[in-house]
Amino acid sequence: MANKTDPLAASVHGTNPQFLVEKILRQKIYDDNYWKEHLFGLTAETIVDRAMELDHIGGTFGGNNKPTVFVQLVLKLLQLQPEKEIVLEFIKNEEFKYVRALGAFYLRLTGRTLDIYQYLEPLLNDYRKLRVISGGERASHQKRDLKYPERMAWAGYSITYMDVFIDQLLRDPMVLDVALPTLPKRLNLEDLGQLQPRISALEDDILSEEEEAEEAKPTGIYVSSQPTSQPTDMNDSKAKQPSPPRREPERDVDR
Repeated sequence: MANKTDPLAASVHGTNPQFLVEKILRQKIYDDNYWKEHLFGLTAETIVDRAMELDHIGGTFGGNNKPTVFVQLVLKLLQLQPEKEIVLEFIKNEEFKYVRALGAFYLRLTGRTLDIYQYLEPLLNDYRKLRVISGGERASHQKRDLKYPERMAWAGYSITYMDVFIDQLLRDPMVLDVALPTLPKRLNLEDLGQLQPRISALEDDILSEEEEAEEAKPTGIYVSSQPTSQPTDMNDSKAKQPSPPRREPERDVDR
């Protein structure tokens, strides 16, 4: 019963919300001790406390692909299906960056196309670092998570950035070992008139640089400061022309 979806939850993309996570990964999450001990009995309101404890993002790690806390919280959100306002509060949270990443990932899985572009694209201006559990190599003793040392023994950490993570959500078909629903291209939605062309945060800086470059360009006829050696008057030019050599008269040799 603890693994069942909320009976009041609506289907997402025509299926049970929990089915958006692959069956093998779902079963590993259900069997994990963190799911049984810390996520049992949570509601849409109390899950915020667990989300605030996040200090990483990631899908699976280790030799047997253990699920991370992040992806377990994603599945718990799919099970509870919180209201849209709660998810948006996750995304708008500027103090806890991993709460924002969790809300963005959940919205990418369950949200409408226009909502995804509307609420996720502004996060491309967030350049904070995120710690990713990759699990590609055995972590040293110093890198182990002190809170859950037995779970992070095989976890290798890498660094990414919030804007890179959001860009992956908007472009890649699979992120953090979870297959994402198909998202229409932004250009196609612009052609249909459903989205306005995106204006980059650097647009004002680019325009100001172009204006400064235009103002720096010289206007009018350029006059050289060096003295010219060419004559400027027709009379002077005639006066300065060399005269032809004088021809002496021929002498009569017979005389």
